Amino acid sequence: MTHARLLGSDTPLAERYDLALVDLDGVAYRGHEPIDGAAAGLAGARAAGMRLVFVTNNASREPESVADQLTSLDIPTQPGDVLTAAQACAALLATRLRPGATVLVVGGAGLVTAVREAGFVVVTSADEHPEAVAQGFAPELGWAQLAEAAYAVAGGAWFVASNLDKSLPTARGFAPGNGALVGAVQAATGVVPDSAGKPASTMYEIAVERHGARAALVVGDRLDTDLAGARTGGFAGLHVLTGVSTARDDVLAPAGLRPHYIAADLGGLLVPHPEPVPAAEGWWTCGDAAARVVAGRLELGGASAGVDLVRAACAAAWAAVDAGEDLDASSVPDLRVTPEDAAGVGAGR
Repeated sequence: MTHARLLGSDTPLAERYDLALVDLDGVAYRGHEPIDGAAAGLAGARAAGMRLVFVTNNASREPESVADQLTSLDIPTQPGDVLTAAQACAALLATRLRPGATVLVVGGAGLVTAVREAGFVVVTSADEHPEAVAQGFAPELGWAQLAEAAYAVAGGAWFVASNLDKSLPTARGFAPGNGALVGAVQAATGVVPDSAGKPASTMYEIAVERHGARAALVVGDRLDTDLAGARTGGFAGLHVLTGVSTARDDVLAPAGLRPHYIAADLGGLLVPHPEPVPAAEGWWTCGDAAARVVAGRLELGGASAGVDLVRAACAAAWAAVDAGEDLDASSVPDLRVTPEDAAGVGAGR
C-alpha cells in the first residue's frame, strides 16, 4: 500500500483477508480485563476462515502465558498463535551476533526465554562484558537493572530494545511502557537503541512468512506503533477505537500513521467498510455522514455520526492536508464512538 487514504470493502474484512495480525493490549483486552465485543468479533472472524496471530510489543511474557490469558477471556489461543516483541528482539540480535554471544537481558521471562532459544548466553551484570543489551518491559524492573544496562551500553554493548512504546493501557489507565524505561538508559548513556518491535514491520513479516498468508490485515489500537508498522510494511491496517489512539487522532494523523480502515471494536472484522467519496462543494460523504475543510477548518454535516462520521472527517482532512492546506487542529472535535457503532453504523458522538 503506497496511498495514505481510507479503503472501502464491500465484503467483511474477515472474508477479504486470510490473516489478522492482532495487537493485544487495547484490542483483545485491557490489562487483565476483557474488552466488550473482542471475543465475539474474533470468533466470528475465525468462523469466516480468517487465521489469527496475536502480535504484541509486550516482551515480558511467554507465548504460553499470553495464550492462557486469551483463552480465559473466551478467545481460544495456542502458543503458536502468539508472536511477541521478545521473539522479534532475539531475531534482531541474531542478525549481528554469533551463537553463544553474551547478552545482558533487562526484562521479563519472555525476553529471557526468547534470547536463550536464539542461542545466546544470558547474563545479568555489566561486569560480564556482554556483547549486547536486550531491554524489554517487565513490571518488576527497577533501578538496579536499568543501571546494569546503562553500564553495559556505556561500555560498548549493542543496545537493542524490544519496542519503544512510551505507555501501555491497563485497567486503571495508562502506565509507563518499555519506551519510557528505555528512555532512562538512553538518557544516562546518550545511546539510541535499535528496536525490534512495532512500528518496525519485523513481527508482521515473520508472522506472514510463518503462516503463508495471501493477504494480511494488521489490527491495532495505536497509530504510532500498530498502524505505522502496517504502513511501513505495506500491509492494510484496521484501527479499533478501544485503546490508546482516538478517532480525533485518526483525523489529525500524518500520512505514515493513517489506518486503512476504522472500527469501534473487533466487530469491525465482520462487516463491510464503506469508502468515503467526494461530493459537491468540497464535502466528503460516508453513508449519511459528511465532512469538509473550509479555510483550514473542519466542518461536519450529514444525518449520522459514529464511525461513518469519523471516516468522512478523515477523508476530508487528509485530502486537504495532502493538497498542502493547513488544518486547524482546534476545529477537530472529540469524535466519540459508542459500542453500538461496532458494526460501522453511525449511532452518535
